[in-house]
Amino acid sequence: MALITKDMIINDVTMKYPQTLRVFAQFKVDSCCGGACSIETTAKADGVDVDKLLKELNKIAVASA
Repeated sequence: MALITKDMIINDVTMKYPQTLRVFAQFKVDSCCGGACSIETTAKADGVDVDKLLKELNKIAVASA
């Protein structure tokens, strides 16, 4: 089961899992100004594959759980 989903708000994710900031940066997803939007909305706006991003984010979330 995924801990982080595409519908989650980026700011909520980074507050719960601060280590995910490096994943957002690696994928060049705007986690600052785009942080108030969902992962899916911001990733699409930044031209990022949402599924690949979620896979990496969930690796971090599982490791820190």
